[in-house]
Amino acid sequence: MPQLDASSRGSFLLKPSEWALVLAIVAAVALTAVIDANHSYAFRPLESLRDIARNTALLGIFALGATVVIIAGGIDLSAGSMIALSGTVCATTMLALSPQAMLGFKPVGPAVVAVAMAASLLAGFLVGTLHTWLITAIRLPPFIATLATLVGLRSLARALCESSTAALTPTKSALINVADPVFKTIRDNVWIPVAVFGVLAFITWLILTRTVLGRHLHALGGNEQAARLAGIRTDNVKWFAYCFGAMTAALAGLFYVANESVAAPVNQGRGHELNAIAAAVVGGCSLTGGVGTVPGTVLGTIFLRVVIDAVSKIIKTGADVYEGLIVGIVVVIAVTFSQLGQMGRQGRRLLPGPLGLCAIPTLALLCGGIVAMTTGPRTGLAAGLAALVLLALVRAWENRAARAA
Repeated sequence: MPQLDASSRGSFLLKPSEWALVLAIVAAVALTAVIDANHSYAFRPLESLRDIARNTALLGIFALGATVVIIAGGIDLSAGSMIALSGTVCATTMLALSPQAMLGFKPVGPAVVAVAMAASLLAGFLVGTLHTWLITAIRLPPFIATLATLVGLRSLARALCESSTAALTPTKSALINVADPVFKTIRDNVWIPVAVFGVLAFITWLILTRTVLGRHLHALGGNEQAARLAGIRTDNVKWFAYCFGAMTAALAGLFYVANESVAAPVNQGRGHELNAIAAAVVGGCSLTGGVGTVPGTVLGTIFLRVVIDAVSKIIKTGADVYEGLIVGIVVVIAVTFSQLGQMGRQGRRLLPGPLGLCAIPTLALLCGGIVAMTTGPRTGLAAGLAALVLLALVRAWENRAARAA
């Protein structure tokens, strides 16, 4: 069974990469405060803090689930669709139990809300069980199993929404409005999702660092065959990991319904599974399994949301167009920096041979194009040339180091 590092055994000290994330968060906030023409962080600090806190909590809740799955050596691509299904199950349950109140935008009562929320979490448990069955009994690769549910769960949510509204309301609809005071309270009080995120992060940290199950999760991700030979019931450990991932996504779905006052399976949570995986990877999780910490994921989530918020404040119009691009770049940079030490020890190069030579102008064009689209052609040209020179210098340094060795 692989040995756990200090952080995995429960050290309260952050790892060097996590301290680097703290510095990156501070730097991103400082740069945004300077570059933002409206200086929102200076003139509206509480509003900015609430926005970042709310979005961080919503993403962080199911990023913790993604972290557990990744540590166990798996992957879950269906979190965004699970969010949509969870919200739809919650809304349709309330509609079925109290149709008149739902149609009249009136309170449905705490008991109905509790049953609807429990139904959503149960849906998460069932989806996690389905994932585990597909992976352990049918022997599908986790990527294929969760890719299938990524597509299927959203279609199921939409079909459920339309069939329920057709049966219980005058017209069929692909969305259900939710106006119960419980959800309004959650929407208006940003610290409720933040508190839930904090409690869930603490519970996840306890599981991963203070329990036998946590050690088994790390061992499973590190080497499944060795874990099985050591007597670990690997199928049961996978069951926990995938159910935990799906149920955290279901929990996040309830907050999305509260935040948007509607269950809309067509678009709700779309693409969010990649943000969750990105937050975990930026926080130090290895996609090969066995490596990852809760503090790292929390910091990775904060960093990701701060960067996305910075894009919206700096670009102003059409910032959402660049959100996916920025997330992709951040993930690539984070993983690249995490691999630099290992590349050096193994003698691998960042820009090797003809491939590296072709990668230099490609990366420079990409850098210049992105900057040109967001700030202007002159700045883009300058950024592209700077990237070209920097990458050429890196390649020259690598060639010199290779000859010296």
